Amino acid sequence: MFDLKETTVLVTGAGMGMGRLFALQAAREGAKHVVLWDIDEAALERVADEIRALGATPHPDAVDVADPAAIDQAAGTLLATLGAPDLVVNNAGIVRGNAWFWETEPRRDIEPVIRINTLAPMHIARTLLPAMLADASRERRILNIASAAATVSNPRMSVYAASKWAMLGWSDSLRLELQQSGHRHVRVTTFCPSYIATGMFEGARGPLLTPLMSPESAVAAAWNGMRRGTPIVMKPWTTRLAKVLKGILPLPAWDFVAGRIFHVYNSMDNFRGRH
Repeated sequence: MFDLKETTVLVTGAGMGMGRLFALQAAREGAKHVVLWDIDEAALERVADEIRALGATPHPDAVDVADPAAIDQAAGTLLATLGAPDLVVNNAGIVRGNAWFWETEPRRDIEPVIRINTLAPMHIARTLLPAMLADASRERRILNIASAAATVSNPRMSVYAASKWAMLGWSDSLRLELQQSGHRHVRVTTFCPSYIATGMFEGARGPLLTPLMSPESAVAAAWNGMRRGTPIVMKPWTTRLAKVLKGILPLPAWDFVAGRIFHVYNSMDNFRGRH
């Protein structure tokens, strides 16, 4: 089990929702430094106050992870002041949905989703990993937040699904690369949850037997998986069932089950999201 005491933890999208909860959990478990990245400076300061109250030292930094130059600058500051982080939580993400793909607007609906959900975690890891690999005397972790949308196709969220399919493929491949190259002190966990009631998926309806998860239960599942070094965590149990059924059923049969029985294919019909 990964020990958080006296560690340095980086959380992206730390100003609200799951990112805030990840940051607070790190502080509760004894992290010494909690680095908070988000574009919302006011939200960062509120979370920083909560971190201080728990006895850890917050380092709020207004970073737009859609901008590689901003990541480079913030990562450089982190490495220069605190050294290599012990835990990186790639949590920042956005969603655009409830439109057919051909109705999406590239600059508003496609490019930001891919930059933030897919490219940003890759760039962050690429920037920080060399320093994390250099010291093999201590365990380190990367926790990447993907989605159940990375395993099951879903109408009206094609771009989001694409961003998370890419995240899952990259994240788990990175896990294998670290093993094969002998860097076993750095472990990667990928979290694939169904809809979470943070406001990000406001209006979305969970499939059959899949109610919206609370942010607290989702963070607990991801956090426990990260501490154990579990490669992939999928919650709730129906997400694993769907993955299995999709793998064994012929595609027309799976489309019938997903669309007519579990109602996966209609889950975004009334999506509104967070304004």
